Amino acid sequence: MFTHEIIASLNELETSLYNYISQNSDKVAYMRIRELADETHVSTATILRFCRKINCEGFSEFKVKLKMHLEENKKTVLKSSQHSVTEFFERTLKGDIEENIRKAASVVNKADSVIFIGIGSSGILAEYGARYFSSLGKFSMYIKDPLFPIHSSLRYNSATIALSVLGENNFTVTHLNQLKQEGSKIISITNNKHSTIAKISDINIPYYVTEEWFENANITTQVPVLYILESMAREIYKLNK
Repeated sequence: MFTHEIIASLNELETSLYNYISQNSDKVAYMRIRELADETHVSTATILRFCRKINCEGFSEFKVKLKMHLEENKKTVLKSSQHSVTEFFERTLKGDIEENIRKAASVVNKADSVIFIGIGSSGILAEYGARYFSSLGKFSMYIKDPLFPIHSSLRYNSATIALSVLGENNFTVTHLNQLKQEGSKIISITNNKHSTIAKISDINIPYYVTEEWFENANITTQVPVLYILESMAREIYKLNK
């Protein structure tokens, strides 16, 4: 409801008003404008100016939006981990995921170098993937710095494995574009086969689970990504044998 741009535009009085509302949202949603003015020691004119800054025509519209915001937060219900894993197996393993894993393993097996990229929770799994691949005999590296220098000898005949839930992260998209132009084969693991990252990949392995968010954090299960990474690494090991 309160974006970074809006908060940055507030003056001192409006900021104190914002702080009070943030800490007393349930109470403010049912207050009159005069009551809020008395509680925060500001004028009603300041409150109305504050409302306009957050794209509300008046205090009544602001309270409606605040109530809607509070209701949305109350609706968050976390699914059980069993539900998420079952959903993955029911939706995905009936399709061609195993074939895509074998194709990706073949590409990686032929590559001289393997590069993992991703940020956030995907970055943690990218680092895990690089370690797991290396443990099974296919040395891999994880790149988390967009300015990290990759020597031309490593880019030549390389395979890049990109991890992203939404498949739209600007850092990852930019990195993949650069690596693709330099000849690296792109393999992506995303939750959406129609995403930008999926479209620019040579092979995309989507896993199709319902996205979950909690307080602006993406908490979509990453169990499918672990399954795909470990399956791919084991397939590469079999190819080498």
